[in-house]
Amino acid sequence: MKKVLIITYYWPPSGGGGVQRWVKFVKYLRKYNWEPIVFTPENPEIPSYDESLIKDIPHDITILKNKIWEPYSFYKKFTGKNKKDRIQTAFLSEKKTKSSFLENMSVWIRGNLFIPDARRYWIAPSVRFIRNYMASNKIDAVITTGPPHSTHLIGIKLKNHTGIPWLADFRDPWTNIDFYHDLKLSKFADRLHHKLEKKVLKEADAVSVISPGMVTDFSKIYARKYHIIPNGFDEDDIRNIEVTKTKKFSLAHIGSLTKSRNPENLWKAISILIEKTPGFSNDIEILIIGKIDISAIESLRKYNLEQYLRQIDYMPHDEVIAEQRKASLLLLLINNTPSAKLILTGKIFEYLISNTPIICIGPNDGDAAKVVIDTNSGSVYDFNNESELLSGIAGYYNDYKQGNLVSKSNNLEKYERKRLTGEMSSLLDSMT
Repeated sequence: MKKVLIITYYWPPSGGGGVQRWVKFVKYLRKYNWEPIVFTPENPEIPSYDESLIKDIPHDITILKNKIWEPYSFYKKFTGKNKKDRIQTAFLSEKKTKSSFLENMSVWIRGNLFIPDARRYWIAPSVRFIRNYMASNKIDAVITTGPPHSTHLIGIKLKNHTGIPWLADFRDPWTNIDFYHDLKLSKFADRLHHKLEKKVLKEADAVSVISPGMVTDFSKIYARKYHIIPNGFDEDDIRNIEVTKTKKFSLAHIGSLTKSRNPENLWKAISILIEKTPGFSNDIEILIIGKIDISAIESLRKYNLEQYLRQIDYMPHDEVIAEQRKASLLLLLINNTPSAKLILTGKIFEYLISNTPIICIGPNDGDAAKVVIDTNSGSVYDFNNESELLSGIAGYYNDYKQGNLVSKSNNLEKYERKRLTGEMSSLLDSMT
């Protein structure tokens, strides 16, 4: 059996979408004659804990760990945060900040002094650690997965030192990620980000991405073959799960509700239906499982919807799966940013198998919209679409009242995790 070293910052007990992709690949790689070995930090900054994901890790695989130094203790002290506060992976403010100057300064420091990201100080120690391990342990391929994209710089150095085939896996874009322009980058920092990004795309033996939009994006930076291996769903996660639909007309969103995802047209449509549709105010529930940016809270207040909100900061993955199946509708909110068309969040694939219709708010010609439409899993509305969204929710509410609100999804097999692991294994085979 060939051996592949997977370098990932995010690993259980850390939770969230950044963990699940490679936990699931590791779960099934042995079925395709690849033995996974995982390298991850011993003491990472964990935005949320989810020990339910540990059950997916084969109990006897090798997991290598090395300490990492990150500047977050300095950042928390500098901005007046509690040392126990969690650092979010995107720009998200849950309350009004008293010191915008300190926040802005910390963002400038983050963007200009920690390139490509705050894990840059893990690069050199990791290369030394892994080279020592490789001196007495055979490795047939190396995979780095980002973000954080500092993992890819580990990959470059290992390839230069060892010549072992290297796959760079991108779960998100780099310089085209939705919050890149919020980093307050100097011209020098911006050029360095682009230089490092191009270097990774050029020097990796293979590059995998999660969506067609990312292929288009990266091809403009460096022309080469890119392999689309999307995220997906694991049939094991839904096996033997029996749930009863909530009695409420529940619109559920899984994940952080950031400023760029705040759906003003949705809140307006719901407020109109509350005002004009008999019984709607008694039935409606807005469920958010994840952090909520203060801008979204203010929008809910603006439309008098805060009383209908039920919010849970974080929920273990197995419980989230159940909640998705209990809901009446699932909200897929795409970031309203220049890169909106290429955003394809991992949660969409678990949405698909929930038997719950999806309301996607984002570009009609984006990657997420294409998945929803091709699988007949719900409806898509543009960011500025109000009338059709209002009509669509009213139609779903009518189905809910009649007891026949169900998803009609089809053509889902290509997104099953085991099958996708087969595609990843075939790519590794072609490299070695």
